Amino acid sequence: MRDLESMTARMVCVGFDGPAVTDELRSLIGRGVSCVILFTRNFRDARQLAELCREIKGLADQPILIGVDQEGGRVQRFHGDGFTEIPSMRELGRQGDPVRVRGVGAVLARELRAMNVDLNFAPVLDVDSNSANPVIGERSFGRDPELVAKLGCAMIEGLQGSSQNAGEPASAVAACGKHFPGHGDTSVDSHLALPRLPHALDRLHQIELPPFRAAIQAGVAAIMTSHVLFEAIDPHRPATMSPAVIDGLLRKQLGFDRVVFSDDLEMKAVLEHYGVAETVTQAAIASVDVMCVCSRHDLQHLAIESLIKAVDDGLLGRQQIEKSNRRLDSLMRRFVI
Repeated sequence: MRDLESMTARMVCVGFDGPAVTDELRSLIGRGVSCVILFTRNFRDARQLAELCREIKGLADQPILIGVDQEGGRVQRFHGDGFTEIPSMRELGRQGDPVRVRGVGAVLARELRAMNVDLNFAPVLDVDSNSANPVIGERSFGRDPELVAKLGCAMIEGLQGSSQNAGEPASAVAACGKHFPGHGDTSVDSHLALPRLPHALDRLHQIELPPFRAAIQAGVAAIMTSHVLFEAIDPHRPATMSPAVIDGLLRKQLGFDRVVFSDDLEMKAVLEHYGVAETVTQAAIASVDVMCVCSRHDLQHLAIESLIKAVDDGLLGRQQIEKSNRRLDSLMRRFVI
């Protein structure tokens, strides 16, 4: 039986600086953290990366999930020998070939699994419906929701393998579709400010949601939230913090009961408007399972402590913490090696 501190620590995904394990990372894993995200700052070459992943996974008796944004195009953290240079999703979308996209996913999975990385924060399921979008653009498969859905599902199949059961192929990694319920039509970068979208619900069901609905049906292992405020669903809170968006739309209406990750909580869309303590509390209440805090160790510890305090203060039920831990356990049994 895990105690409250370890259960809440498992709900925080952390990043760290440099190519080697740090004392700060050891401290966080000692508290119970079991999700680590890697960036270019952690990478020198394939040999160093494989050793780093081995060392991270040796820091605790419990399984530790290692993830990365290895989308292709301009968002590819690992390069050089051992890694294929993947074209942008826009380029793959122009070709429109799901067989090729499935093959790209399989290549990504094989190369990440060789390093002992368990999860790829991909594919991007946002529809590229706004040419002024400063953050999605070429990361999207295209402007057509049907095309994005078809190629997104092909990427998921390539990353995860064709079986939906336990005992996946040794080359499989978990996929994480993003950024729910859609970041494609914003003209504001959520790294810098809080985007707001006024679209009516029927528009969301026609444009933004079909790729996510298809990905859920295809068995995507995880979904990442967006820090975008959708006025028609929740006029007061961005998706990451909104029970109407996550528990209502994603969980109940679309039927997704696997792991939900937040986007990075250090992004200004939420950090400057709400702060980490309020964001993690409201996100957990909304049914987000894992909160990504990708750089600052003080905020990573604060995230854990804020979740503990929310339970102690009666704002967040312990059963919600336990439910998120069970979802994470299920993902880890399937994909963490």
